[in-house]
Formats: sequence, C-alpha cells, structure tokens
Amino acid sequence: MADQTKTGENNTNDERAQRRARRQALIDVGVNPYPIASEVTAHAAQLEKDYANLPDGEDTQDVVSVAGRIRALRRQGKVAFIVLEDVSGQIQLFCRVNDLGEEGWGLLRQLDLGDIIDATGCVLRTRRGQLSIAPTKLVLLSKSLRPLPEKFHGLTDREVRYRQRYVDLIMNPEVRDVFRKRSAIISLIRRYMEADGYMEVETPMMHAILGGANAKPFVTHFNALDRDFYLRIATELPLKRLIVGGMERVFEIGRQFRNEGMDLTHNPEFTSMEAYCAYSDLEGMKALTEGLFKTIAREVCGCEEGHEVIEYQGQAVDMSGTWEAIPLSEVASRAVGEHVDMDTPIERLRELCEKHDIEWQENWGAGKLVFELYDELGEATLVNPTFVCDYPEEVSPLSKRKDEDPRLTERFELVICGHEYANAFTELNDPVDQAGRFAEQVAAKGFGDDEAMGYDYDYVRALEYGMPPAGGIGYGIDRMIMLFCDQPAIRDVLLFPQMKPEVVTRADIASQLPEKTDNAAASVDVIADDAENGAANEAARDASAPALSTGLTRDQAFALLERYNKDPFHIQHAETLEGLMRYYAEKYDPANVDFWGQVGLLHDLDWEEFQDPVQHTVKAGELIEAEGGTPELVHAIQTHNSDNNPELPQPEAKMERVLFAADELSGLIQAAVLMRPNKSVMDLEVKSLKKKFKDKHFAAGCSRDVIRHGAELNDMELDDLFASMIEAMRAIAPDREEWLKSHPEQ
Repeated sequence: MADQTKTGENNTNDERAQRRARRQALIDVGVNPYPIASEVTAHAAQLEKDYANLPDGEDTQDVVSVAGRIRALRRQGKVAFIVLEDVSGQIQLFCRVNDLGEEGWGLLRQLDLGDIIDATGCVLRTRRGQLSIAPTKLVLLSKSLRPLPEKFHGLTDREVRYRQRYVDLIMNPEVRDVFRKRSAIISLIRRYMEADGYMEVETPMMHAILGGANAKPFVTHFNALDRDFYLRIATELPLKRLIVGGMERVFEIGRQFRNEGMDLTHNPEFTSMEAYCAYSDLEGMKALTEGLFKTIAREVCGCEEGHEVIEYQGQAVDMSGTWEAIPLSEVASRAVGEHVDMDTPIERLRELCEKHDIEWQENWGAGKLVFELYDELGEATLVNPTFVCDYPEEVSPLSKRKDEDPRLTERFELVICGHEYANAFTELNDPVDQAGRFAEQVAAKGFGDDEAMGYDYDYVRALEYGMPPAGGIGYGIDRMIMLFCDQPAIRDVLLFPQMKPEVVTRADIASQLPEKTDNAAASVDVIADDAENGAANEAARDASAPALSTGLTRDQAFALLERYNKDPFHIQHAETLEGLMRYYAEKYDPANVDFWGQVGLLHDLDWEEFQDPVQHTVKAGELIEAEGGTPELVHAIQTHNSDNNPELPQPEAKMERVLFAADELSGLIQAAVLMRPNKSVMDLEVKSLKKKFKDKHFAAGCSRDVIRHGAELNDMELDDLFASMIEAMRAIAPDREEWLKSHPEQ
C-alpha cells in the first residue's frame, strides 16, 4: 500500500511539473493564464431549458459565452470535444479548427482537465442529439496546476474530503447539493421567523461571563481590556436582555463555540438559532417548532401538506400531525423497566445507575439521577418528533419552575431519531430565583463541574427591571441540516469542519514555490519553521526523518514477547498497542509503520516478569538488544517510562509522544469497554469515557496524571485525545467489520 501511495504521489508530482511547464510556455508567448475578468452570458442548465426543442443536427446563429471547469477533453484530428462544468451543470463544447483558427487551436492543445476557460460561440445540437456550443473563441481563465482525482474512484477518503472541501465540491455533485440545500434551509428559517413577527438581531461573540448553557468554553485574551473573555457558548442571556428592553420577538442565527469533543453530532464550532417571544410560553415554542420543521419538510424535501414524512438514515420520520409530548421521567421509566420520578428514593436511583453502568456523584439529587437515566438510556429510543418535557430544576438553571411541582421546570427538548434538535423554556423572569440558580451553578464549580455557569450580576440586574413572561428556544441548525439532508455526520454538513493540522513537508512547500522571483522571499526552511502552524510543522519534521529499522522481524518480536509474557491480558495489551501505533504511523509517519508497530508490541516486554516501576523498560532494552534489536527501538520504548525513571530519555519524537499517551489511555478505554453490555468500543462515546475518567475509583490503576501528561505532550485537549484514541481503537477493533454491517450509517 505504501509503495502504491508513493507511486501515486510521484505521478501527481510529475503531472504538476508538466502543467507548470505548460503554464510557463503560455506566459512565454504572451498569454496570461490568469486574466482579470470574463463575460458570461449563459449557463448550462438554462441553455438546456431554452433549447430543449432544438432538432438534432441543427445549428443556430445564437452566440453565447459560457465559462467553467474542463471535466473531459477528447481530441480527434481537427475536432475536439470538451465537457465544461459550471455552477448549474455541464455543457459540451464542439471545437473545430476552422472555427477557432490557429491561435485558438494552439491554446486548446495547452489545456488540461481542471482548467477553467471561457468559450464564445453559436448554440447547436449535434447529429447525435448533444446540445453543444461551437466556440469561435477560447480564453483560459485559470490554469490548473494540480490534477483532479482519478475519474472513476474520485475523492472517497473522508478525511481528505473534509480537509480539501474544494476538491470534494468539484468531484462530488451530491456534496454540492447538500450545501445548496443547507443554504435554502437557513434562508427559509429566516423568512419563516420574520413572517411570524420576529426580528433578527446580532449579539456579542465574546462574553466576559460564561452563561446561557452548561459547556466548556474557548478562552481568548482581550488585549485592549487586558483580561480573558469567553467565545460565546450560547446567545441566550443577551437575547433575553433585549426582551427586558421591550423587543417582544427576537432571534439570532450564529456561531457558537464549545471546547468539547467531536463526534457524529458534535463540532466545537457550530451554528444555532435562538428565539425569544414575550408573552409566550412552552406551548408557543411547541407551535413554532412544529410549524418550522413541517415547512422545511414541505418546501425543501418536497413533502405534501399533512404528510410530512422524511427518511433519515434508513428510518422513516413522520412529522405530520400533532407531535407527542412525554415527561422525561416517563421516558426514563420505559428505559429502565420500572417507574422512576422525583419521588423515587435516591438509593434506588443510584442502584439503577450502577446497574446500567452510569456513573453518579454524591452531590446529585433525584432530579440529576433521573436525568442521567433518561440521557444515557431513554433518549436513543425516540424516533418520531417528541417533546420531552418536565425536566428537573437541578439540570435546568434558566427555566421557570412548574407551579404544580417546583422540583420540575417548564422545559422541553425536541428529540428525533435519538438526537436533540431543540431546547425550549418558559423563561425564568424572577430575579431572586435566578440569582439563587446562578449561586447553585457557582457551587457546582466547586465540586469540579468545569461546564457550570458563572454568576452574571448584570443579567440579574436586568431581570430586576422586569422581564415579561416569555418563551425561548434554541435550535441546532447543523443537526437540522443533517436531518433534512439525510447526512450521517455533522462534518458532512459543514463546509469546513475542524480538522487536526495537516502534515506539510518541506518538499510539499518547495513544490509550490516559484523557481525564481524578484521578490525578497523566505526560504523553504524558514517557511517550514514558521510558527503559524506549529503542530503541522512539528509533524513535518518527524515525517521527513529517515526510515527506521528495529533489527527484528515482526515474528521475531512476537516470539520475544511470548517468551517473557504468559498472561493473555498482557499479550492482548501489547497487540492493542501495536495496532494503535500502526494506526497513528499511517497518519504521521507512513514510512515507518512497522517500526511504530514493534514499539507498541514490545513496550511492556519486561513488565510481567520483573514488575519494577523504576527499572521498567531498562531490562526490556537489554532483552531487545540481546535479540538483535536496534538502539532506536530501545530508545523509543524507554521514553514511555520516563515519568517513573528520570534517567530514561524523555518522549520527544511524535512516535514517542503517541506511545506515552496511548499506553495509559488505551487501558482506561478497555476497562470502560468491559463495563458496556456489548463489550464493544464501536459505540463508546467521549462523554461516557469522560465520566469514567472523572471517577477516581474506576480503573484506579490507570493514572489520570499520566493521561493528562499524554495530552499535553501531543498538544491536545483531553476531549480531543479521548476522541482520537476512541477512533483509533475503533479502527483496530476485532468486531469492527461486523459492527459496521449493522450500522451502515457509520
């Protein structure tokens, strides 16, 4: 595979060199391959519509100018056929040497697939029935220096597609359709809200006080004020200040930022809409939501009124009629098989949590425990749109209490196909109650809740002036797009999802730079060392390192492992680390996959027999060298015990830092997997692993400090490291293929 990849890269580089040469040849004869402008008078789709009745073999005298990317090019003697693609579709250019003249025909010979051109000529239909333009003039608008992906296989690697979305959009028309639909949905939402009397507003992106939701924030420093600010996690509190100010109906569509993990339905940067309506309540928010979703189903998905049924990942979702509203405790009761509510003894709720492998904390009341049972077990069972209501006050710090039971709140979440799409409140407008709720949040911080809100003095002050009764709601726009576009992952509906820094080598940079320039330009080395993307540059330095040798075959390494390890657990752990190291080597150091693999396989070679924390890996080094292993292999293995023995080398290379992080964290993940009913990592989520991590009594042998240090060594937040390691363990999981067969959406 590595050889094939290398060959493919070499072919691409050869093609790029040829295209650069053609670019220079055009410049040398006075042709600007990147002119300032062009005049477009027609698009492919409109031409197909306007000339639908043009008979086969008939020419017109209608002259049009089209522009687009060359997707196919075939030359046959004195004629050539070009398939030109613009924003609306494709049109054929029927090029004839007599029409183009010597200059135009000469330019045609310099064209490549992917070039962007302008063509002016008459409309005709060929004898074979193909609507075409016979150009009398061709203008090169942009010379493509990098070849497009191979036609029949296209661009299929998801990571490459997300990172190079521009190529994804070129190669995959269905992707363009998703984002056209996204634009249409957001436009429709705006029109729907405005038609209902709401006014769109804008509120600050940076907040001095964390509030509006329970989430971990991104922090930035405001130089002019010399203090840290939070990138907003919600727009709620500023919008409700506007309700206080007399704006009766307001909404905002905008970006939110939550410094948390990434999975199929979460991205740290996402789009939401929040809306607030004075003199309304929870019922008003239900009516708004039903109307909005049904309108999108009709206008975007083509559903008939009264039969708003869409399909999401193989499931029929019926949005017609009046949506069901169910108390949260009832959903939790169905999930655990017995009735639970706020009156259920805390001891019994804790027992049910333990029975279903749900962690709990001593300071949690009945409301929080019932919510956890619902969140972990019940939510996933709901398919058709359902308003889950009557949330405990304990998990709803901004919602008004119910008159009939103050332990519950006027709140619902809209759940469809097991995922939350909206969160709504009858808004709390009692300033004294609100101040107390904020105080509870501050207390929760003292118990280690890093997602709890701060005390917002100004917001309480605003409420003291009086806020009318109001209903409020927040929608996850990206999830809505996933639902109505039938996309399995949030990254599929984000044009530019967050990605880990790309490995860019000095050779990559050199291939883009001009051979000569009149400008005083930085050297390749200076560019590569530029601090703008430190992680990528660091990876590049590792990637440019020479190939490494272990001195052992894989069979020899495994035989050595079995000689000193008899416990199946230790053998399994070694093979897990081997798989993880090979997985990461494919990403960071493809030339040394086997080396990384053996580092993982032998990293705990001496532990079972000798079990000395300080001398761990020292004895292993002796055993490996005696077997013929290289000093490089020994060095890499010994770095992962440097926290116990400061005389051992510190983890510096990317391989060593990955080993340090993977060793301890993989053990925690495996322990968490064993607690799951299906004993599989394939559906383990970051939030579940976080709970295990925070429980000091769970898998106590897995050092949390070492795991944190592993994240620091790899310049990652804990959530990101958790997500990455879970993804890696899924990739090597023995049940991966079988699991994927039953979960095709993955």
